[in-house]
Amino acid sequence: MLKGDMMFDSASLNVNSQGHLVIGGCDTVSLANRYGTPLYLMDETAIRTTLQGYKKSVDDNLKNGGMVAYASKACSFKEIYRIVMQEDCGIDVVSGGELYTAMQVGFPAERIFLHGNNKSDMELRMALNYGVGRIVVDNLTELKRLSDITKRMGKSTDIYLRITPGIEAHTHDFIRTGQIDSKFGITLENGDGLRAVKEAVKLNGITLKGLHCHIGSQIFDEKPFIFAAQTMLKFMAEIREITGLTLCELDLGGGFGVKYTEKDNPKKCADYMYLVSEALKEAADKLNFPMPYIVIEPGRSVVASSGITLYTIGSIKDIPGVRSYISIDGGMTDNPRYALYKAPYTALIANKANLPADSVYTIAGRCCESGDLIQENAILQSCQRGDILAVLSTGAYNYSMSSNYNRLPRPAVIMIKDGDSRVVVKAEDYEDIVRNDL
Repeated sequence: MLKGDMMFDSASLNVNSQGHLVIGGCDTVSLANRYGTPLYLMDETAIRTTLQGYKKSVDDNLKNGGMVAYASKACSFKEIYRIVMQEDCGIDVVSGGELYTAMQVGFPAERIFLHGNNKSDMELRMALNYGVGRIVVDNLTELKRLSDITKRMGKSTDIYLRITPGIEAHTHDFIRTGQIDSKFGITLENGDGLRAVKEAVKLNGITLKGLHCHIGSQIFDEKPFIFAAQTMLKFMAEIREITGLTLCELDLGGGFGVKYTEKDNPKKCADYMYLVSEALKEAADKLNFPMPYIVIEPGRSVVASSGITLYTIGSIKDIPGVRSYISIDGGMTDNPRYALYKAPYTALIANKANLPADSVYTIAGRCCESGDLIQENAILQSCQRGDILAVLSTGAYNYSMSSNYNRLPRPAVIMIKDGDSRVVVKAEDYEDIVRNDL
């Protein structure tokens, strides 16, 4: 399906006879006219298909079973949790707010993993009261604090220890002895990992069920994942040898890469899981260690390509010999990722999607910040005021990182399915902005 002279990565995108961009069977120009812009759009079928693919890869490759736990920090609202629940997956939450949102739709608490490097006492109490499946303990301070809280509440809980395995993964580059300097997790290389295990087995109110690791995000090479899995299994064998405790669960985190531009070439989830599972089986045989129950936590890769964001182009400013700006009615408030770390995106003019992309623009947001840009040197169809700009692969870390800077209301989130659309998060208005002001 063509976008100018390029191919769409997502099967949910195409161009109709009017030359308009279509998502999930819905004309994006019609959606912009109906709901207004800025506007987040997400394809429900694409989300479900990705979750089903991850589940199948786990079922096909892991003889002792496993779970797909959606890392909901990527995109968190009630309807996402309903979809994940209906697909029989778990969730990874990193705050009391995410946990509360999931529980409001009746998400099964036993399929929830609570993360966070500085969980508050209130959040730990919430997790205990809800009965979450696993609390992922991030450091030695939290370990003792959690035990004290369980004692005061008269409750108990199952935990993982988050281990920093000494692997740094950035796209295709990884360093096997790096990553000691991180705010997350308990360092393996300096002995803290083993000390935490020994402490956990002595403490009351907690039961150590397994280990967790996460080596980074937007990773396209399977080698870091394989090495992390092997390193963690080796550590589990060491734990058994020293303490006599055989841990039966291993959470390998997420970080699977997605396609934002033509330069990105992510592997299919089935390929990742096959390669990692084969490495785990080989390591388990070599160590004479039972194959653990495996948890994976995809987030970005579940929702990123399912989502697009629509904007209306306002002013156009051409500086001869320098650059041409197009200004949109959104910006860093609904997508801060370019302002934060120059995140690349693919964009096009939704009402001219059948035309060649032959003009170069810098896409500027409306915030009172010179760094409020969505993309620089973007190759688009020729633009004019009133055109609808679509930015692709915005389903992850756009709505979830949005803000009210400059007192701008957050856009609505529209879920698309089989040619129909529905509001799943209402657009904010100015009353929402001042609601908590006194």
